Amino acid sequence: MHALALRVMEGEGIEKGTSLAILVTDDDEVRGMNLQFLGIDEPTDVLSFPDEADDFIQGMSDEKLLGDIAIALPTAERQAKAIGHSLDAEVAHLLTHGILHLCGYDHVNGPEEEATMRAREEHYLGDLAQAHQHEGHG
Repeated sequence: MHALALRVMEGEGIEKGTSLAILVTDDDEVRGMNLQFLGIDEPTDVLSFPDEADDFIQGMSDEKLLGDIAIALPTAERQAKAIGHSLDAEVAHLLTHGILHLCGYDHVNGPEEEATMRAREEHYLGDLAQAHQHEGHG
């Protein structure tokens, strides 16, 4: 995860030394965060939070922080099984997707931006991203 995160952040021009907090947790916790921070009372596979003062992981004040990513492991396991690839591959996809959100990409802005985001995912993940249907990512 660490090597992939570094590769994506480097590829997106994020300043060296910038931190990223990654929380791998269960469905209930991610659902709770989705409700608390976004007002959406439903489970999801990955959430991205740009660095803000009231987020769930406090960065050191002198440290540059891109943001926080929460991945729901049980949801990732179900999705990996449904798609027919490994859990590692699914987590890699969710992590990349989350980092791209933190870099300002957002597939909900329309088909053009969704295509751009998918192209960036494929750039980092290769064929893995092409096989992935990412409906419902937050």
